[in-house]
Amino acid sequence: MSILQPDWRFLRQHPAHMIALGLGSGLSPVAPGTAGTLMAVPLYAALAALLPPAGLWLVIALSLPFGVWACGVAGRHLGEIDHGSIVWDEIVAFWLVLACIPWRIAPVVAAFVLFRLFDVWKPFPIGWLDRHIHTPLGVMLDDLLAAGYALAILEGGMRWLQ
Repeated sequence: MSILQPDWRFLRQHPAHMIALGLGSGLSPVAPGTAGTLMAVPLYAALAALLPPAGLWLVIALSLPFGVWACGVAGRHLGEIDHGSIVWDEIVAFWLVLACIPWRIAPVVAAFVLFRLFDVWKPFPIGWLDRHIHTPLGVMLDDLLAAGYALAILEGGMRWLQ
């Protein structure tokens, strides 16, 4: 079965669809990856408000293998392992960024811009992974690398500003 543009009905057909499509943010007709990254912010804020730091890190860590499963199920049902509507990879990777920066407007906006830049631009090895690792794990890994690039730039910028 190949669905070119999933809809709300598809989202409700399997729990993995709801997760992989970022609670519906991946249904955005324009820039679903950006919509998923935006969805990460209030979800992270809610988790951070409810959990102690160790619990937050545990949720992020467990969301990675859980995401591999959910993205794999949704990708198979969509007929494309890295379908554009699958945004859980952006959400979890951006949670990782948010967990490492000060929770203030300027760092969050800078992190968002940098993460999206690296996710779209795909400098080495992100682009290589995206082109060669066509598995649910590969779907998650390229965004984790984009998060790492964003964090490296943010860390350098914060040190420079001090």
